[in-house]
This record gives sequence, structure tokens and C-alpha cells, in this order.
Amino acid sequence: MARRTSSSMQQASISEFFEKNKHFLGFDTLPRSIITAVKEGVDNALDAAEEHRILPEIRIELHRVAGNKDELIMVCQDNGPGIPSSAIDKAFGSLLFGSRFHTIRQTRGQQGIGITGVVMYSQLTTGKPTRVTSKVADEATAVRLNIGLDTKKNKAIKTKQERIHWVDELTQQPIEHGVRVEARMKAKYQRGRQSVYQYLKMTSIVNPHASIDFRVLDEEGVVVDEASWPRVTDHLPRPVKEIKPHPLGLEIGTLQRLLREAKTPSEGEGVRTPLRFFLRHTFSGLSNTRCEQIITMAGLTSQRRPGSLKPDEVNELLATFSKVRMPGPATDCLSPIEDLLIKKGLAKAIDSRFVSTVTREPRVTNGNPFQVEVGLIFGGDLPGDQPIQVLRFANRVPLMYQQGGCLLTKGLESVDWKRYGLDHPGGRGIPKGPAAVLIHLASTNVQFTSEAKEALADNEDVFDEIRLAMLEVGRGLRNHLKKSAQKKKAQEKFELVNIILPEIHDKVISILGNEPVELAPVITQIMNAVFCEDSIEWEKETQSTRATMEVYNYTARPRAYTVLSTWPEREGVEIIDNPRGGRREAKGLWSWKLDTLEPGQSTTISFAVGGLAKGDWTEFDIFFRGAGDMIGATKLDEAILAEMLREEQAAIEVLESVESPLELAPESLDDPGDIMSWSEQEGDE
Repeated sequence: MARRTSSSMQQASISEFFEKNKHFLGFDTLPRSIITAVKEGVDNALDAAEEHRILPEIRIELHRVAGNKDELIMVCQDNGPGIPSSAIDKAFGSLLFGSRFHTIRQTRGQQGIGITGVVMYSQLTTGKPTRVTSKVADEATAVRLNIGLDTKKNKAIKTKQERIHWVDELTQQPIEHGVRVEARMKAKYQRGRQSVYQYLKMTSIVNPHASIDFRVLDEEGVVVDEASWPRVTDHLPRPVKEIKPHPLGLEIGTLQRLLREAKTPSEGEGVRTPLRFFLRHTFSGLSNTRCEQIITMAGLTSQRRPGSLKPDEVNELLATFSKVRMPGPATDCLSPIEDLLIKKGLAKAIDSRFVSTVTREPRVTNGNPFQVEVGLIFGGDLPGDQPIQVLRFANRVPLMYQQGGCLLTKGLESVDWKRYGLDHPGGRGIPKGPAAVLIHLASTNVQFTSEAKEALADNEDVFDEIRLAMLEVGRGLRNHLKKSAQKKKAQEKFELVNIILPEIHDKVISILGNEPVELAPVITQIMNAVFCEDSIEWEKETQSTRATMEVYNYTARPRAYTVLSTWPEREGVEIIDNPRGGRREAKGLWSWKLDTLEPGQSTTISFAVGGLAKGDWTEFDIFFRGAGDMIGATKLDEAILAEMLREEQAAIEVLESVESPLELAPESLDDPGDIMSWSEQEGDE
């Protein structure tokens, strides 16, 4: 019996496994299958173009098949670098084949399953191969072939390979480089929140440098639906660099494998002992001194060979990693969208009146760098009686399903949005209001709940960062609503007084025949408020953005204030015209101490910022120090400012304590430090 059972056992290939479990990859329903197929094609196109510093141009077409109601031909064409003919079969016909699985850096795809899964699903549901056309720049012709998948061997089946002169079907122009994928599959196209249209729209928001065109054609080839999202910036995401694993992100099994596979130093490197050499050159953040410290604390000797360590010694070595202070891994492996481009992306897709964004400083969880970004858009055409839109992204890829079970959603729901101006019954679930929230996680190791990559798994460190980012944009919204209400009320009062009072004055003077009376002191007594008006405009001559603040003292006594303004402080952006001088209070915050304003007196603060394009900076927040209130500005929370400065000083101390500048994350050398954002503490709230 045992022999009979043993003889019937056989190993299944990875292709066979996913062929029988295609729902793991997102091919479980017809509407969802076409979204998954488009997603895989777009992800590959964006990654390839960005890696080769090409501004992406992507075209998606869905062709309905005549006589087959639930069949579509998905076409994805890009202007990327193309794929050499020798690598096409591996890229499209082998699961788990790719260049990103063993690298530690931010990428959209990692496992090498995606586009091969599309080929597999196409073959499984229609029996048809996938047609691939590829052109690289240094070849005169393109290669075109059909790709199928031998699921038993996890190997491509190539047919009808030929060389062609590739001309674009729409423009009739020769194509210099790019890839076109045509896959026929069982699928169904429909509009709605979970659709190809919505996926492409969301993709355009977090990829403002990409140009995306979309068409749906019926059985006769007539366009029945189309959309276009042109790029709004020529600024490509910063290139990401591969980093080494960090000791704090290791598990015991991984460390054992690395020790077994460790290579001894080559001849000429005998001055370095094997174990120290292994630690120094396998992990990031370890200097020679730290390596010696770890070895000593673990009770080991530098003469030991890595592969000779016993299980108890490996456990002790792993435990010692957490006892030694070491800098975090470099974060130039991440490519955030950044505040200005989030605003641009949201503005081109959603009409609104207010946008608040935050890009948090990079953090580390289990040795893996990550960064959280949030954008909140309010007003405009957004419905006010429905739950707010939640736009979730991981490494610039939209997450379309399983919203309720996603870590990003849980971070949003952890905030009491009623305090920030949205309707949030019971403080639970998704709040209601005319708003949309974008949440983006950039990470070298995104932990999904399944292979379909539709929701993020729980992680306490990431959750805390999401919550802090939510608090920050929430405060921005509350300040905006408060300032708008104050300004509207004050403006109505001001206009009422300035229109009616002069008319009353003129009629009384004409009746009594008296001399005119100076009305300014009277208006001041009636208004009894300090008022701040702000404006921002683009100056074409200087190619700069000018911010202006007018402060009016409509009270009966002198007032003294320090006014503070936010500005987009970052590399390449600077204040180029600032007549009043002032000083930098913290990152992105500048202050001016005003002379005492007498009753009825006003003053102007104006400064220009260079290094931005037109439309990059359209609004700013104003804070103040001083007695009383100022309509149009928010009283500064000194406790939060003090915490920001403590964080800045801590970052400087870390910089000074590092033995070698190369061991510190590059952004710590470029930026003023890991400055705490305004939402780092919730304070009294």
C-alpha cells in the first residue's frame, strides 16, 4: 500500500498549480479577469519605461470578439525599451522568471508571475496563444511571435515567429522601440468603481508622468468607449537603487541559508576574517567596528567560517543584531510620488476645491524601508451624502478589491474624521462627505494578503505611519474649513459695513448739512478683528511663484504678531525673493516677526519661490503667534513645533555619530534630517 501510494505521487510544476488555482492570480470572475490582465501589462510597461528613463506612453484596447459574448482581445502597447527576441519566451512563457525577485528595491512587480499569468489564462479559457510584438532601438525590424505555455514544463511554446517593419496602426508612424501584447481571453468589460476604466484613471493619478490612452471597440471595430489621461509632468520618478538586506529584517531560516551560501574571501583579502567579511559585505548598515562588536557579543570569534555555525550560535547571532545600535538601510531604493505630483495627479482626475497632501519621511519595518503618502481632496463635484472615495496604491499600483480587509483602509478608519469636518457616525468605518483620500505605500517588500496583490496585510509600523499621515491631512482639511468659514463670515460683515455705513453717513450728512466724518475708526470698532488675506500667483517674468499675505488690524488696540507660512521646501526649490527676511523655523516653515500694527493699520508679507513649474504650488497654510485670534490663519501649536525641532536635532546627532557617511541613508545627508511632520503627535485631540 505504501509503495502504491508512493508510486502515484508526482511533483506539480508552478504552472500547473496556478493553472488549477487561477483565482490566486486574480482571474476568478470575468470582469475581474480583464482588470487583472490590463494591470499586469501596464505594470510591466511602466516599470520598463522608468528603468530606462523613458516617459511612458501606454495604449490599452479591448476588442469584443464577434460571436463570443464573453470574449475580449486585450491589447497593451507601450513605448518602452522593448524585449530582445532571445528573452521574449522567458518573459512571457515562464512563471517566476524575472529580474526583480532577488533585488531589494521598489518595483511594481516582483514575483515574475504577472504577464505569464495572462498568457496562461488566455490559453486556458480560449485555447489561443498570445501574440507579442517587440522592437528594440538598435534593431532595424521588430520581432513578432505567438507565445503559449507548456504548464508541465513551465516553458514557453513559440510559433509563427517573424521579423516585421512595425508601423503604428493609429498614427501610421514607424515604431522605434516598444512592446505590444495581444491576448484573447474569457472576460467581460463594464464601467464602474471596479473596472478597467477606473483602474487606468487611478494609475494616471499616481503616475502623472505617464500618458495613457484607452479604447473599447465592438465586434465591428467601432469605438464604443474611450478615455485619455495625458501626462501632467515630464518629471520621471527618481531612479531606485538596489540595497543589501538589513540585519533587523532577517528570520532565522534566512540567516541560516545566507551563512551556508557564504563565500570565503578570495586570496589577497586575508586581512579580513571570514565571519566579519560575511557580515560586512552581506548586510547594509554594518561597519567593520559594528561587525566586531556583534561577533563579540554573540560569543563567537572572527576566525569562524560562516557555514560552521551551529543552530544555537546562529540564534545568538540573530538576537545580537537587535542589541547593537545601527543605522537603518538606505532609502534611495524607494521612489515616492511626492506632494506636488500627488496634487497634480489628483487635480487632473478629480475636480475639487481643496487638496491636502503629505509625504512622510521614510521609515523601516523589519529591516525593510517603506514610505507612506496621503492626499485628501475636498469639494468640487464630489458627492457629499456618500462615503468618501478611497484610492489605495502600493508601489504606484492601484488596489481595486478587498478594500475592507486592507491595512491602508484600516489606517483611514482609525481616525475620528468628525473632528476634521467629515460626517463619521460613531467614529467607525469610512466617513461620508465630498472628499476622496489617496493612500500610497512605497516599499521594497509590500506584504499582500494574497498572490493577487489586492490588499495589504497588517503591519503595526506601517499602520502607525498611515494614521499619522491621516491626522496631518485631516488637520489641513479642518484648518481649510475653519479658515473658509471665518473668511466668509468676516467678508460678509466687512462688505456689509463698507456698503451700508457709507450710505447712511452720506444721507445723514446731506440731511444735517454737517461736515463728513472719518469712517475708518468706526469701521474698525465694528469689525473688531485681525484679518489675514492670502494669495498666490505665477510670475512669468521670473518663472517663480509668489505668495502674498495681507494682515489688517481692525481692532481698537495695537497688535503684535509673528506670522508663519508653509512652503514646498525640497531639493532644487528655494525662496528667491523675501524682502522681509525672516527665518526658517522648520522644514517647509518660514516665519516673519511683524512690527506692531496700530488700529486700522495693515501690512504686507510677500515672498517668491523658485524651482517650481507653473501650477506646482497653488496654496499654503498660514500660522501665527500672538494674543487673540487672526481670521484667515491658525494659531501655531508650539508643542508640535518643538517636537519637529527635536527630531531634526536627533537626525543631526545620528549623522555625526556614524563612522562612515556611506553607512547612512542618502536622504539623511541631503535633507535637514528626519523632521517630524505636523501630525507626529495628536496632542489634545
